[in-house]
Amino acid sequence: MKVSLNIDSDFKETKVMIETPQLDDSVQDILDFIKARETEFLVGKDGEMQHILKPSDIHYFHTEKEAVVAVTSSGSYKLKEKLYELEGILPSNKFIRLSKSVIANLHELSRFEASFNGTLCVYFKSGMKEYVSRTYVNAIKEALKMNRRKSE
Repeated sequence: MKVSLNIDSDFKETKVMIETPQLDDSVQDILDFIKARETEFLVGKDGEMQHILKPSDIHYFHTEKEAVVAVTSSGSYKLKEKLYELEGILPSNKFIRLSKSVIANLHELSRFEASFNGTLCVYFKSGMKEYVSRTYVNAIKEALKMNRRKSE
């Protein structure tokens, strides 16, 4: 991997450009690092109070009555962002989609169990649980390194 840095006081803002023949793990790690730097906090509402939330403190996001809610160990907070917007700004090596209505913090997962219908039930360290829809089962297994062959 080649890295170049061009510092010039004439530049108005910092611009990062990555040129690559394919999106591999090393490039994804760089993108995730940049995303994490950009999203240092989110603002969540609990009643009339506004709370500053660090993404790393959020266990998962889910939709509830047409609003997106961030769940932490200290409570639940309504966000102004939509799930697809959060998916775009949160680092993909830490947050993963579980279903159409849930994005989870991988570092807050504690265990899971398979269901008879092909879905997974995911338990968080907080004791809360959510379900992984069949569409996202392979992605979560890959993120948790469960798709490895026995010979590995």
